[in-house]
Amino acid sequence: MNTATRRGKLARTGSVITGASVRLAEHDGKALLARHGVPIPRGALLHGAPPADAAGVLKAQVLEGGRGRRGLVRRAAPGEAPAIAAAIRAALGDAAAPLLLEEEVPMARELYLAARVDGTAQRIEILCAPEGGVEVEQAAMLLRCGIEPEAAGALESLYAALRRGLPPDLAARVARFGLRLARILRAEDLELLEVNPLGVLADGRLVACDAKAVRDDAAQHRRDSPALSATLEDAALTPLERRARDQGFHLVELPGGTVAMVTAGAGLGMLMLDLLADAGCTAACFMDNLNGGPAETMPERLALGFEIARRPEVKAVMFFTTIASRGLEGRVAAIAAALRDTPPPKPFLAGIAAGHAALRGYPLDQARADLAAAGVTALHDTPQDLVRAVAAVAQA
Repeated sequence: MNTATRRGKLARTGSVITGASVRLAEHDGKALLARHGVPIPRGALLHGAPPADAAGVLKAQVLEGGRGRRGLVRRAAPGEAPAIAAAIRAALGDAAAPLLLEEEVPMARELYLAARVDGTAQRIEILCAPEGGVEVEQAAMLLRCGIEPEAAGALESLYAALRRGLPPDLAARVARFGLRLARILRAEDLELLEVNPLGVLADGRLVACDAKAVRDDAAQHRRDSPALSATLEDAALTPLERRARDQGFHLVELPGGTVAMVTAGAGLGMLMLDLLADAGCTAACFMDNLNGGPAETMPERLALGFEIARRPEVKAVMFFTTIASRGLEGRVAAIAAALRDTPPPKPFLAGIAAGHAALRGYPLDQARADLAAAGVTALHDTPQDLVRAVAAVAQA
């Protein structure tokens, strides 16, 4: 997940993500759809001022959602486009921000349609709201159908699900459109492909009037990131997030957090994030591995965690790692060396869950003694014990 999207989801919901992914800008998402023959509005990407006589819909190209509510999507009559483009860029704080200028599509109806990977069921799921658009989150009905796109009967199953909320003729057209989205999702290594609104024209044709595409980061080695999306992703990084990327791992800063959280791996990070929230604390950062990154980034993670911990609102640093087969002694020595090189600016609380192979010849009691010599007052071996200790310090 791109950093801007991940930061918003982490701040709002705590445990939405399970790994890294890359969101495509609308322009790049629509180019992807067009390559697969999906109808989209005619449009052009603008880096400068639009022509004085241009007309249509001007859209900011950003990686966050909610553009309509923020005034970043506006209609422009002939003669209005330059002033509206300037107003959108002023709202973004970037006089050179890229904008998409599209023809206005005369929609008779707006739908919401998406294909996504259902990680729980391990299948592709089609979602459809009979009333799409800006307020789709408040839709009274959401139709769902899990499908295998190439299986016999997939189209019929999807039609039956859509028929519960759409008239028969429209349900048939949307089912074919949804099946196409599912096949594109798989072919393009996407986790999500969302069209909102899916415009229904007076003659019954369907047009993808917006596109949100999220690609699995694990597939990036065989995919070139579109230039616009890559530029927007880079621009969204804070200086610390950019340093982390250059050092070989992901860092997401979470404003207002009280605990600098140093972990490795999305699953472990999300667990610790949720445990902190249950204990009444908030994380000031989230860390994740970078595909193809170096095997060891623990000293660099600690250093950036300590920088975040120097902020007045941050009360403690929490470090937790799991070791299955690598030797615990080497990990403890590296932690101790990092702490001697850069003493933590706030109370530092550590936890290590080590497997039997990691403990061979170096018991946990010895690890506690060696870390105590480096200034660590306690070493916990379960996430719950560590979080309780962190909460006691952060809330004191």
